[in-house]
Amino acid sequence: MGAGIVATHHFSPTRFYSTIGSHDPQVRIGDGHTVIVDCIDAWGQDARVRKVHNTGPNPMSGPIFVEGARPGDVLSVEWLRITPSREIGFTRNSLAPNTVDPEYAAQLPNRAAKGRWRVADGRCVIQSPKTRLGKLALPIAPFCGCFGVAPAGGEAISTATSGRFGGNMDYNGFQAGSTVYLPVSVDGALFHLGDGHARQGDGEMSGTGIEISVQAEVRLSVVKDWQIGWPRGEDADYIFTVGNARPLDQAVQHCTTEMSTWLIERHGLDHYAVGLLMGQAVKYDLGNMYDPAYTMVCKMPKAILATL
Repeated sequence: MGAGIVATHHFSPTRFYSTIGSHDPQVRIGDGHTVIVDCIDAWGQDARVRKVHNTGPNPMSGPIFVEGARPGDVLSVEWLRITPSREIGFTRNSLAPNTVDPEYAAQLPNRAAKGRWRVADGRCVIQSPKTRLGKLALPIAPFCGCFGVAPAGGEAISTATSGRFGGNMDYNGFQAGSTVYLPVSVDGALFHLGDGHARQGDGEMSGTGIEISVQAEVRLSVVKDWQIGWPRGEDADYIFTVGNARPLDQAVQHCTTEMSTWLIERHGLDHYAVGLLMGQAVKYDLGNMYDPAYTMVCKMPKAILATL
């Protein structure tokens, strides 16, 4: 391979995992290489809506072994492209019981039924059930709801939940053009990804996005000499940190602490400066309030940081 040329790998798995852990790598790539990955949907259905995985939620493609990644490093995940690979998406039809008052939850309809959406031409259009919304059309905004690196100690953690390693965060800000940084705990990092969404509102309040199979193109790079506690990331407008926990206030504490730590590292600020800056400029996004661990995202505008 010539100087300056970065290899691109194509990975279309036939085996999937509903845990993120130290499974045998299905593909190995070099540091800084790009990989194009086919991902099935949260219910184990492929691009032809065939059931190809039957054990557990959010089946992952992977793991992907990244050469040179060691415990204590950071894996940089650049989301270059996320494209639905079919025109049919599915959702739950009602709010999730844990997102509303308990006495109101008793009024919610049966959650076994699925809504059906057509995903094409840059739009997501309701096909069924019939409601007063008619054929509501919303812009497509695809992302992967679940991804992460293998935890330490040989743990294999269900893709229903999330933690320091990433996991089922369901944050709609993880779109193409964003970069996520994950703390590496095992050799090769062992990156997993899946749970494609054509779009989703903040919080995943119905318990689903528009669930769909996707093809994702990511660049995976190793960052040495950078210690982080929780996932970090950035896009064109913000740097952000992610906290995964329940109750919700603990998730807020994790991402707030991680942002404070990052600002001190990045800009040499002290705690007075961080308190003044975050107290008046920070923003928060609710990633999800449905999964066993909730996800909160702390965001700091790059435009403000550029003035420091």
